[in-house]
Amino acid sequence: MGGGPARELRAPIVSEDPEGAIEVEGTIVAVLAGTMFKVELPNKHVVLAHISGKMRKRFIKLVIGDKVRMEMSPYDTSKARITFRL
Repeated sequence: MGGGPARELRAPIVSEDPEGAIEVEGTIVAVLAGTMFKVELPNKHVVLAHISGKMRKRFIKLVIGDKVRMEMSPYDTSKARITFRL
């Protein structure tokens, strides 16, 4: 979207919180109703993600093509929470 250099997506990172959430980066491929998004991971896997409360509170807008950082539970890798727009 921007004119800057292309960023390379990083590998998953296991955070140090007690829940053991996995941090991954991906690209938004579809915007759904109710602040839900379809996000494609670097390995071409598509997950259903919702926007975090802090992003909703700050009115952060997300569109198709945005790169985002997400938290994913190790128990259900088909869903995620978007925590940051890159």
